[in-house]
This record gives sequence, structure tokens and C-alpha cells, in this order.
Amino acid sequence: MPRANNRSTCAPGRAPTSPPLPRRHRPDSQAAQKGYELLKKKADALKVRFRDIAKKIYAAKMQMSEACSTAFFSLTQAEYAAGDIKSKVLEGSMQASVRVEGKTDNIAGVKIPVFRRIDTETTNSDQLGLAGGGRAIQKCQEKYLTLVELLIKLASLQTAFNTLDEALKVTNRRVNALENVTIPRIESTVKYIDKELDEMEREDFTRLKKMQEKKAVKIAEELKIAADRQAEFEAAGGAKAGPSADLMSGFDQGADDDVVFR
Repeated sequence: MPRANNRSTCAPGRAPTSPPLPRRHRPDSQAAQKGYELLKKKADALKVRFRDIAKKIYAAKMQMSEACSTAFFSLTQAEYAAGDIKSKVLEGSMQASVRVEGKTDNIAGVKIPVFRRIDTETTNSDQLGLAGGGRAIQKCQEKYLTLVELLIKLASLQTAFNTLDEALKVTNRRVNALENVTIPRIESTVKYIDKELDEMEREDFTRLKKMQEKKAVKIAEELKIAADRQAEFEAAGGAKAGPSADLMSGFDQGADDDVVFR
């Protein structure tokens, strides 16, 4: 059984050009353009949030330096007032008074982890400062709670900064690929197909024109041949048969008997 030939017929050395091809590529061009616009908007939104987070990180780090120095100085004051409190803290129940809860935030389709502080309302310093220095220990605890809260905030901002940085790099690569590779390639393909179709249309017009010219020449030659034959016939003594000539004039109508129908 012969195998069906699904290949399109075209001139050798030329890519097959048919009207469905541009219609097939134009939606691809429109989709690529739409995707480029959406990714560009996403990149702009990520850049705005990225700069905002960078400013917050800078402000948090500036506060961190002062908070660390204040917390360590308050610890020195507490040890000076109450003596060695590290061993007493280690001998305690060691239950955390502050915990960290993690959630996710969505920024232009990018999931960013967010950390926040949760107080467990547990106090482990009930037995500290009874002999003296209770006020200094309480002040030290407050300073360290402020430092822990600032650390949690900075950790959340730094994690979001790194996540946004990676997402922004990927988005920029996609935007550049669409802008510099995909869209120009599709537009070039559409222009090439349109050019080939226009050339094919011009060739068809030229071909039809040549066929009409050949047909006109052929008709003129046939008329000339007919006129020459008529001239030869008249030169040989024949009568010119016009459109109103009597076709029965060449027959003897009286030689035949009448036909009677009964």
C-alpha cells in the first residue's frame, strides 16, 4: 500500500509558504509580547520591593550596632551588681520566653518567608537578683529582648532580600530573553513569511499575465489561419458563406417524393 505524502508542494530550494503560517506565528508573537509586558511589570514590582527592603535592612543594621552595645553594657552592669548570674541562668529550667513564628508573604508571585516574635509569657528570672542587682538584671533582660526582636526583624528582611534577589535575577533573564531573542525571532519569521507570500503573489500575477498574452497570441494565430483558408476558398471559386446564407440551396428539393403520413 503506498505511503501517503504529507509534504507540502513548493518550489525546490524554497521553504513552504502557505497562508496559515503567518496566522500560526502571529498568536505566538502576541503571546510573547504579552508575556514580556507581564514579566516587565513583575520585575518593576520586585525592584520597588527590593529597594524598600534594602533600605529597611540598612536602618536595622544601624540600630543593631547601638542595640548590641547597649545590651552587652547592661549585661556588664548586671554582673557587676548581682555577681555571676550566668551559672544561675544555666541552672534554671531554660524555658524560652520568646519564640519565632514563620509565615510566607506573596510579592508578585514570589513567596517570601516572614518571621515574627511570639512571647510565651514565661519568666525564668524569679530567683535572680534577690541578693541584689534585681533592677540591673531586669534592665538587662529588657535590652536583650529588644535586641532579639531586632535580630528577628533583620533575619526576616535579610531572607526576603536574598529571595527577591534570586527571583529578580530569574525574571530579568526571562525579560531579556523575550526582548532580545524570542520576540525578534518570531517577528523575523513573520516578516520572512509575509515577504515570501508577497513574492509568490507577484509570481502568480506575472504567470497569469503571461498566460493571457499567450492565449491572445494563440487566438490571433487561429483567426489568421481561418482568414487565410477563407481567402484560399474564395480564390478557388467558392462562395463565401455568410451568417444568413440558405443552407438548403445546394440540394434538389424536387427530386424527392412527398411523404404522406396516414
